[in-house]
Amino acid sequence: MTDTIWGTKDVTSAKGKSDENFPVGSFLIALRLRPYVHTYYNFARVADDMVDTTELTPPEKIARLKGMAAVIRGEITAPQRADAQTAVKLRDVFLQTGVPLETATDLLEAFCMDAEKNRYESWDELLHYCKYSANPVGRFLLLLHGEAEETLAPSDALCSALQVINHLQDVAGDLKDLDRCYVPLPWLEEEGVCLDDLRLVRSKPGVRRVFNRMLDGVDVLNRNARTLPLLVRDRRMRLEAAVIVELCHILTARLRRQDPLLERVALTKADGAKALFRALRYFPAAG
Repeated sequence: MTDTIWGTKDVTSAKGKSDENFPVGSFLIALRLRPYVHTYYNFARVADDMVDTTELTPPEKIARLKGMAAVIRGEITAPQRADAQTAVKLRDVFLQTGVPLETATDLLEAFCMDAEKNRYESWDELLHYCKYSANPVGRFLLLLHGEAEETLAPSDALCSALQVINHLQDVAGDLKDLDRCYVPLPWLEEEGVCLDDLRLVRSKPGVRRVFNRMLDGVDVLNRNARTLPLLVRDRRMRLEAAVIVELCHILTARLRRQDPLLERVALTKADGAKALFRALRYFPAAG
């Protein structure tokens, strides 16, 4: 039974936090909570590796991902292997903190989608994917800090915006390496371009218009996310949220100016400093 879920090989890659587009468990998170955030990250990293590997078939990927979810829910025990044990460790975090299990199991639903689905037909379909692939991360962080229900909607908007931005950053690589494309296909068709045009070294005008249309949707999400720092009570978490809100705006603007097919569009250290400076607006001076 165990082999039918976990197989015989741990497919975890060598990727780490430095490979992410946004800071993971940054210094702004309270020291006492950082180990919980790193445990959540390690679990998500392993699940991501499970779905992105070429060494497993789609049914084998889904079996492992569903096995991870069953471990999180306490329905089965995990083998003494590094990949499966990340679910055991995260379940312990949930039991200690009271953060809902769904912030992990919803994430696994998205990875199961990736195992079977590699094309998207609409913006709504893409946002449905983001609901599971990105929004649980923000919810985990906020609920770990004991934040109120009112923070969740703007957090969902921010996380969905970040996810779409990530899809645009990685549009060429996702198609080349994973045969996966999150750009709504009918939008390409409406502009007289096709999927293969995303394999070119630079964007055709029609492709550029589709990217801008996606960024228009991100702008709406960013506007909805603006209220998040105002609602967060924990000061360190408020600053973390404010910095990420600002980074999201910076990267959205950069993706309008630069071509993600031509070059890697990414944040710089200067962007981090700029975002931190802008984030201070959420902390009015005393007196």
